[in-house]
Amino acid sequence: MPYYAKLWAEKDKGIRVRTAESLLRLRKQLGEEIPLRADGKLLLATWNIREFDSGKFGERCAECFYYIAEIISRFDLVAVQEVNEDLRALRKVQGILGGWWNYLVTDVTAGSSGNRERLAFLYDSRKVKFSGLAGELVLPEAKNLKAVQFARTPFVCGFQAGWTKFNLCTVHIYYGTAKKDDPRRVKEINDVAEFLEKRAKSYGSQPLHPGESEKGEPENLVLLGDFNIFSPEDVTMQAILKHGFQVPEEIQTLEGTSADRKKHYDQIAFITRKHRFQSAGHAGVFDYYKSVFRDEDEDEYKKSLMGDYKQYKAWRTHQMSDHLPMWVQLQTDFAREYLEELAKGEARGAVV
Repeated sequence: MPYYAKLWAEKDKGIRVRTAESLLRLRKQLGEEIPLRADGKLLLATWNIREFDSGKFGERCAECFYYIAEIISRFDLVAVQEVNEDLRALRKVQGILGGWWNYLVTDVTAGSSGNRERLAFLYDSRKVKFSGLAGELVLPEAKNLKAVQFARTPFVCGFQAGWTKFNLCTVHIYYGTAKKDDPRRVKEINDVAEFLEKRAKSYGSQPLHPGESEKGEPENLVLLGDFNIFSPEDVTMQAILKHGFQVPEEIQTLEGTSADRKKHYDQIAFITRKHRFQSAGHAGVFDYYKSVFRDEDEDEYKKSLMGDYKQYKAWRTHQMSDHLPMWVQLQTDFAREYLEELAKGEARGAVV
């Protein structure tokens, strides 16, 4: 990987050695837990990278950016939440990843609840193409009522991998009170899921081509990000599912995405065309604390980096995050199925 050359510029030999050793452990863990990137399949992930990089808790140490880039590099497309107004941290990771990695970001959402954050997509342009569709989701006004907008405006972008086109909507839902059913949180999840369901169905209500009478199917749509869901049994999760979104079984059975694995903050849900753009059967939550900033590394970091910070496990979440990335492998090559449908006289429209 070309970005390792940047590590050589680190003047402190001890930091170079520690970072290299940690990267070796991280690469081994990634290789064991995440499938290799492959043609006809898409590795999609979502990751809330805590305060990236607001400076509220001091700047991240240099080695963190190598670990974050190493993790992102194992996927084809990653939705990132909590990107700060200042984009230097995101650009630093992009620089380490390589010039073929591109990003798309929102503007910051005005107001205190927006926390001067952006939402972003990072993608490997060798595998994934940006379709040109990009927009922030704004709710329409209800009858004689002004809609209450999102604390952080959801971000919708269109992409294509191979023949398969799909739209992603990433969110960072309002947290509010530390309880599982905060009313504003429930409303935000319900509003975004309902809005997207109507959007997908409206696409499916149109003819496939001008002059045709047969209708199309819903567009491939993925809703992902930080929903601040405590448990899959909570009303917050049901607010997604009741609007036609489906969560593959391999995602449903995963442990939580909070650093302590107790909360299911992050989710990936789908509305897709029949027999198109489906899970390939592999998903996971990647716990990088098994390889970097490990429990057994506490004494070393206390001596060199923590300063007056008292709690190591809290401090390391400001270096990496208090969220773990959730990922799923998707099937994007349906050429054989489409040809079989054509051979039977059943196929309509394009493969995508």
